[in-house]
Amino acid sequence: MTGDKTVRRNPNYYDVIVMGAGAAGLFCAASAGRRGRKVLVLEKSNKVGKKILMSGGGRCNFTNRQIEAENFISGNPHFCKSALAQYSQWDFISLVEQYGIDYEERKYGQLFCKNSANDILAMLLEECDAAGVTISTHSEVLVIESIAGGCKNGSGDTPRCCDEELEHRYQLAIELGHKGAKKNSSLVCHSLVVATGALSIPTLGGSGAGYAVAEQFSLPLIERRAGLVPFMFSDAMKTFSERLAGVSLEVEVTCGHQSFAEKLLFTHRGISGPSILQISNYWAPGETVYVNLLPEIDCSQWLLDAKREHGNLLLRTLLNQKLVKALVFELELQWWPDEADLKLSGFTDKRLLNLAARFGAWGLKPSATEGYRTAEVTLGGVDTAAISSKTMESKTQQGLYFIGEVVDVTGHLGGYNFQWAWSSGYTAGLFV
Repeated sequence: MTGDKTVRRNPNYYDVIVMGAGAAGLFCAASAGRRGRKVLVLEKSNKVGKKILMSGGGRCNFTNRQIEAENFISGNPHFCKSALAQYSQWDFISLVEQYGIDYEERKYGQLFCKNSANDILAMLLEECDAAGVTISTHSEVLVIESIAGGCKNGSGDTPRCCDEELEHRYQLAIELGHKGAKKNSSLVCHSLVVATGALSIPTLGGSGAGYAVAEQFSLPLIERRAGLVPFMFSDAMKTFSERLAGVSLEVEVTCGHQSFAEKLLFTHRGISGPSILQISNYWAPGETVYVNLLPEIDCSQWLLDAKREHGNLLLRTLLNQKLVKALVFELELQWWPDEADLKLSGFTDKRLLNLAARFGAWGLKPSATEGYRTAEVTLGGVDTAAISSKTMESKTQQGLYFIGEVVDVTGHLGGYNFQWAWSSGYTAGLFV
């Protein structure tokens, strides 16, 4: 344990051990491996990159052309800037193009694979293979111990000793295999990277393992909650949504000072769709979400003009020009049942303006979200105040790094969370 030559004779020694073989973990491993580091990736489940494969409907929305710090939610809105600058969306797009992966741009700058998300996973695995990275599935970390002494260079702020001499900092007890073939092993490493993801979609491996590591080494945590998640209702809106399950439309949704103009989808549990997933990141229990059903027009003026020019029309007939008939039918039962057969000319201007206001700001109060079961991300996590934005290393625990979703950085829907995985993983890989 006195120098690089001695350490490397130990087959259980690695310069870098990465916990988690998701987007951030694999990219960090490749980044570190390219620098000559001996890297091991430990994945608890039976398969790597599960969340990558299911993302974007199986097409993986791998980044976005329009990446700004404003697209991320964090206790420190500036924290993500350094990593995003060190490895940008253009860098990842260039890598995708180097591999000849066909991709397409959809609205709002979102980039998807044309064929399959497996193209991205295969690229990551090839990058890891080329960098000499070892990946071990069915590998659960049971115990992490910080080895006293470790690396001492006098400065207290250098992430490693030097290129010639790397010393043990961490010892890990791990369980390998599955079912009846499990066995225990012990590993040591110089740098430990936590890329375990978060609590969202536990069926794909989501867990709080990374938070437990943070707590073990006294790193503060920001309260976690489900993000990019559908809403549920317990009042009459539940049956309303059930009857319209499968119906979608373009809307503008607002909560507080935040708004998103994208599709809303009615489900058997409530409402979903891109606009709802986006606004869920800004919603708190008890708050009201406002939906503009006709965001492209001035509804008040449209109704008044229609009354003057097409007074013989029924209101539902007019609305059917702009909205799905099934939705208009349900709204009529709720908002103007006694005037269902009244021609527009029979409505007072005041009444039409009242209805226009409801179409423009339909107030809904969700009872809850669907929770981590369907949430695409987890808000909160390891407090960025405890991590260096330039290296992703803990400020108080040398050689311990946190990347990806486990950190209190959450992107909007549209490829931003993958870009955070690439950027934070690459950045840590430069310093481990």
